[in-house]
Amino acid sequence: MTNTKNNEQEILINRLTQLEQKYQQLEDIEEIKKLKARYFRFVDEKNWKEFGDLFTSDATLISQGQDFSAGGGQAYGKMIGDLVGKAPTVHHGHMPEIDMIDEDNAKGIWAMEDMLTFPDAKDAYPGHNGYGQYREMYRKENGTWKISSTVLTRFRMDPLKNWDPSTDPVTGQPLTSK
Repeated sequence: MTNTKNNEQEILINRLTQLEQKYQQLEDIEEIKKLKARYFRFVDEKNWKEFGDLFTSDATLISQGQDFSAGGGQAYGKMIGDLVGKAPTVHHGHMPEIDMIDEDNAKGIWAMEDMLTFPDAKDAYPGHNGYGQYREMYRKENGTWKISSTVLTRFRMDPLKNWDPSTDPVTGQPLTSK
């Protein structure tokens, strides 16, 4: 009888351990989803300091085949901020495929869409509506998930007309001085 009871307890303990591990993985995946949501939100809000904090100090940052890793997340955020300025942008991430590698590392693929428009000025970047994907690696540091590698590839970019800086970029209405 004692052996049977011990075996049953051992089975229950093993099952509880497995459930705790599964729960932790699901919780980690949700934290990674929130991390990426902040990524998109901070870009659209032009919140470059917090954007830079989303990355590990040794992050690999590649966009459209160009490596922006030098200087880390803060330098990457500053570069994007300098590029887009106050121009309105919209970034969306969809359909995350996140796989845990171990308790402190994960990988993911996100479908993405972005829309950028710039003031219509000499030598202005052209606006676009882009579609593609992010392939990323994540690492938990001091209990917080961060992006340790991101590779953005756009599969399609539809051109968008740049906006007249004398109009509101959202409404298109002429700006009035107050």
